[in-house]
Amino acid sequence: MPASPDDLFAFLDEHGLAHETHWHDATFTVEEGRDLKAKMPGGHTKNLFMKDKDDTIVLISAHADSQLKLNQLHKLIGTRRLSFASAELMEECLGVTPGSVTAFALMNDTEGRVRFIVDAALIAHDPLNFHPLVNTATTAISRDDFRKFVGLTGHELTEVNFESLVTG
Repeated sequence: MPASPDDLFAFLDEHGLAHETHWHDATFTVEEGRDLKAKMPGGHTKNLFMKDKDDTIVLISAHADSQLKLNQLHKLIGTRRLSFASAELMEECLGVTPGSVTAFALMNDTEGRVRFIVDAALIAHDPLNFHPLVNTATTAISRDDFRKFVGLTGHELTEVNFESLVTG
């Protein structure tokens, strides 16, 4: 069974990672959550679940306002060209459904199948805000505690400057 929001909160608490959650109506897009996010400090995210033709699976957490040149990203991270992965693969690897994809879902990837990429513009913020495995809440966590969380899940955090893809 994939982790629930309560499982996530228990994991964060167990490891001394401070967090604060705000419950709200479901949001499926950055635009839908804009008013809510204006009331919460820190960096807000858009999260993309992708794969390439070699079945390299990638989770990208970017700043909500970052422009992503996805057709160029593979050059920076050493994969083949990326495309959106299926909802079935998302559920299999991360235990979440479309609209709820989040970096917190890395805790469900116990086999280490997913490569994690974070936007430099996002990680510059403190705190960071992600859905807690469902899109009816937003959980804030400090940047340092988020880095610890990623490591505790057995994943590496690869920071990419998406702005260089837009201007480069």
